[in-house]
Amino acid sequence: MAVVLANRALTLYALAHPWARDANGVPVPPDPNHRPAPRGTWPGSALEQPDGTWSLRLDPSAWPVEPGDVVGDEAGMTWTVTTARLHRVPSYPAVDYVQATATQNPPEVP
Repeated sequence: MAVVLANRALTLYALAHPWARDANGVPVPPDPNHRPAPRGTWPGSALEQPDGTWSLRLDPSAWPVEPGDVVGDEAGMTWTVTTARLHRVPSYPAVDYVQATATQNPPEVP
């Protein structure tokens, strides 16, 4: 088992979920130019993966985290979440965390 230590403070900007629907019932995402209010800032980690995606670890207090939510750090970097999962360890809530895969905004160009 590998331990990933916190390497920055992460802030979650969670979109309203579920999204509103249009007259045809199709989900309509919120305006991408309007960032929602931050849900909170917690110690976390962000590690770039070989394929260019980012692996984020967030405090479980950030849950729920959904695809499309934005995570930012104190240096001004932001990521858009593509997947997220809450990991709970039975009998050891101090090691619970949210694992998220994300893309950097704007994406890095090789």
